[in-house]
Amino acid sequence: MAAARVLLLLSGRPVSPSFVQSVCRLLGAGPGLGPWATHCGLKRGRLVLSDRPFPGASTRLPLQRPPFCPFVALDQQLRARGAELPTNRGVDLGVAVILQSSDQTVLLTRRTRTLSVSPNLWVPPGGHVELDEEVTSLLTPPSPCPETRDLCLGLSWVWAEGGAHKGLGGVRHQRLGPVLSHSQLLDGGLRELWEESGLQLPQGQFSWVPLGLWESAYPPRLSWGLPKYHHIILYLLVVSQESQQQLQARIKPNPSEVSAFMWLGPDVAAAVAATEDGTETPRHLPQELPPSVLTVELAEDGGARPLALPVSTLLRTTPTTAEGKERVSSGTKFALRLWLQHLGRSPSDYSLRKRARRL
Repeated sequence: MAAARVLLLLSGRPVSPSFVQSVCRLLGAGPGLGPWATHCGLKRGRLVLSDRPFPGASTRLPLQRPPFCPFVALDQQLRARGAELPTNRGVDLGVAVILQSSDQTVLLTRRTRTLSVSPNLWVPPGGHVELDEEVTSLLTPPSPCPETRDLCLGLSWVWAEGGAHKGLGGVRHQRLGPVLSHSQLLDGGLRELWEESGLQLPQGQFSWVPLGLWESAYPPRLSWGLPKYHHIILYLLVVSQESQQQLQARIKPNPSEVSAFMWLGPDVAAAVAATEDGTETPRHLPQELPPSVLTVELAEDGGARPLALPVSTLLRTTPTTAEGKERVSSGTKFALRLWLQHLGRSPSDYSLRKRARRL
């Protein structure tokens, strides 16, 4: 199954970025840490990104990369080592689900140590968007929301093959071929959630909204070796009407992919999100934190046991040399920051409240 690709519009011209090119750089990202506002659309099984509005753009999302992104660091000398880098691949599309319970905790899973990509990392459920997963229901637009018609949760829905699409400013544009609706991206994310955690969310009992885009590489640093995987990860926030306890009762993790899971609340999430990978000193790091968080670890015999995980494990940053230590991925920290913003919180809120209590 071929993974869906990423397409860029640069000065109105469609460009398929090669595997070794930084998407952020091609879209005009400067030397800073970002994020950068990026216009997004979906067409013919591709995620279309541009630094300016375009016909068919349905939303604008923050795009970010880690400061040590290997595709930025790859210079001409390294690119000349073409035999060690994929030459016939573009940039793949992935979807990850930040599942929020009704009592405002989010689900993270720890990838097993035996996985060849990103082992032992804490991440939300997610994976590739596959082309053959996207061909269903292309001609059936989603049911419009009562108040917003073809806008639902702030997204313009794309319509059927050869049909019209209402883009930015209400301008109508003629579509020349089959397009992918946002519902297929949601379906892909929910499929990954089910495959990894066993959770299936009943229709009508959740809402969702896109959070942001992350340029991901593995290995994550050039000091670990030349990259073998290059993705743009779309993070979706899925808000369930069920509580953490209700969701937990139905979780059945896939032991081939997941070795543990936990529910993270806003306070600890703020501390994790404040640890900036690629910097020597974390910013806005709360001074008072619980010593541990409760996780559920899968046993070798197929059972599960509670485990108190030190919070310090979640505050680790990406090391300069390859190692298998447990930590939260850089992209997950970015997604947690966006989730906190969605809640009206920030990584510094926790420490401010603690100081207020002492006063």
